[in-house]
Amino acid sequence: MRTLLVTGAAGFIGANFVKYWMSSYPEDKVIVLDALTYAGNRQNLVPVWEKDNFTFVKGNICDFDLLVDLISGNQVDTLVHFAAESHVDRSITGPDDFIETNIVGTYNLLKAVKQCWLDDKKVENHHFHHVSTDEVYGTLAPNDPAFSETTAYAPNSPYAASKAASDHLVRAYHHTFGLRVTTSNCSNNYGPLHFPEKLIPLCLLNILQGKPLPIYGDGQQIRDWLYVDDHSRGIDLVINRGHIGETYNIGGNNEWANIDTVKLLCEIVDASFAEDSNLAQRFPQSPCAKGVAAESLITYVEDRAGHDTRYAIDAHKIISELGYSPTEDFPSGMKKTVHWYFDNEPWWQAILDGSYRD
Repeated sequence: MRTLLVTGAAGFIGANFVKYWMSSYPEDKVIVLDALTYAGNRQNLVPVWEKDNFTFVKGNICDFDLLVDLISGNQVDTLVHFAAESHVDRSITGPDDFIETNIVGTYNLLKAVKQCWLDDKKVENHHFHHVSTDEVYGTLAPNDPAFSETTAYAPNSPYAASKAASDHLVRAYHHTFGLRVTTSNCSNNYGPLHFPEKLIPLCLLNILQGKPLPIYGDGQQIRDWLYVDDHSRGIDLVINRGHIGETYNIGGNNEWANIDTVKLLCEIVDASFAEDSNLAQRFPQSPCAKGVAAESLITYVEDRAGHDTRYAIDAHKIISELGYSPTEDFPSGMKKTVHWYFDNEPWWQAILDGSYRD
């Protein structure tokens, strides 16, 4: 039985991971630490909230004393680090939070686990798993090979640069102090609980409200999409079977141009309205309620500064060494995602009107 401290697990990926982990390992104790900034939502953890082996702590990873108290007081032996500022647009307009959380916060976590696991008391089987992003590698030309674990870092946004710095700190604490660490760099996640500022949920909710679907530039930027539960399975494999000190890229083998992603979303929503007449009554502002294609809402806008052209993950290492394989293709994962949003309107309405912060 393990005791996990999971940082940032009131957010999208972290909350999905906690639910996955507690279902897969019901004997483990899980402590969630989250500062509940704008993207953190207690409601994301409702399915596990009442479990005896679950504890939620509101707090910041920059609070060193709190970290030491949590790790030592609960005999934490495994730390899974999701907490991060992650929206590229926000990092362009306000990079300070990204530096503070992603770099200083990660350093505080490393300093705390070093004190608790290596200095104060020797915890032999400790494990620090750091969750990172493919954006640390920069951008790819159309015919370039996909990012591998040996691709040189070349971050192009303040967000990506802050995550690259945190990756380097994790590596340094392993090589310098012997901290038992692993790192995973994932491609773009999608699925249930995705915060509505990101491309897929933003466009889905705009379709339901009859609002424009903003597409940066020509929409030909390519992303490798990964269903969030497949990401959780990948992290599970790295924690349980990965080699200490190693990095593993977790991808969906699923490259799509942004414009094609939005068009696929439109097709799925169109088909859903055609199959279920109740959707037109629930969302009368949507063009789909009037028999008009959702694609009519697509609007091209000025490209954002420093927009990377293409991300793609080479997941050969985690596939060959750990037996990883994504289970969702993009159409099936997108259908699951769309129908989750249909079935969970109170969740996203609370975010849109701000009441989720009450």
